[in-house]
Amino acid sequence: MTAADTHLDTGRDAEGTWTRLAADYERARGRQDSLDRLVEWPAQREMLGDVTGLSVLDLGCGNGTKLAELMADGAAAGVGVDISGDFVAASTPHLRLVQGDLSRPIDISEVAGRTFDRILLLQSFGYATDPIETLRQARELLAKDGFILLTRTQPIRYAVERTEANGTSLGEEYFATSPHTYRSGWNDDITLTKRTYTISDLLNTFSAAGLWVEKAIEPQLSEADARRFPHKQEWMNRYLGILVFRLRPLPRA
Repeated sequence: MTAADTHLDTGRDAEGTWTRLAADYERARGRQDSLDRLVEWPAQREMLGDVTGLSVLDLGCGNGTKLAELMADGAAAGVGVDISGDFVAASTPHLRLVQGDLSRPIDISEVAGRTFDRILLLQSFGYATDPIETLRQARELLAKDGFILLTRTQPIRYAVERTEANGTSLGEEYFATSPHTYRSGWNDDITLTKRTYTISDLLNTFSAAGLWVEKAIEPQLSEADARRFPHKQEWMNRYLGILVFRLRPLPRA
């Protein structure tokens, strides 16, 4: 599995569901052959660059370990928000981990009235109730010269999965608009629902929120890791992996 990009059905108990699933996800992410460990986090970390002296807001921070790593790398201040509240890293005066909904970051007391040099939405963006509004609010929280780092699963992956399940064509499923429900790979007892989307949907969402794509990458396994974990390379060949975007605010009119 890649890192989480599943979308909990907002018509159900999304908070309770993710609370039950969070520990299973973190265990999967910590495995030696986790694609988050091998592909996603190295690419995200490279896109962030030097964080020395910077403030970081991580929306959908999981247990907080990535934000804690950025603090160890020199970030001056960090706020992590996750709905589960199951945090491993201890809060300090410069690192605050807060249980809350990422959908409206300006409503979170530890965030309101502040600005941040870097805002992260690392495979958490699919959980936003109103994606455009969440990005608009994140944009307003950016400090001068700041940017948003956002990652999403390559949507072709979901289309391929649906073709395999439904016996349909790739084109049919890539442009399908109905939600897709499935059992989580981290816990078979939990059912998740994700919204379908295309590349153009993502680009239009960014634009509607007043953002432009400064850089986008599609990271892959290194040659060494592909040899070490051929089953992961096979998975990547079939499902493609993730997209990483560095987003900057559009100039105001």
